[in-house]
Amino acid sequence: MSMTGPWRKSSRSGANQDNSCVEVRLNGDSAQVSDSKLPEDRPIVTVTPASYNGLLSWVKDHG
Repeated sequence: MSMTGPWRKSSRSGANQDNSCVEVRLNGDSAQVSDSKLPEDRPIVTVTPASYNGLLSWVKDHG
């Protein structure tokens, strides 16, 4: 059985007036990324752990 975790936003997203940002949640062995300012039926991108870790590394280096 695959467990889907809650959406998580960056602690820095609180600076936005509408509190919108990119958010992430775990879904089994994958990570899902979405844009919180879009409606509930917004697109959700599912990535492998390796891809997500690569994204995090890139953001830390270029953020």
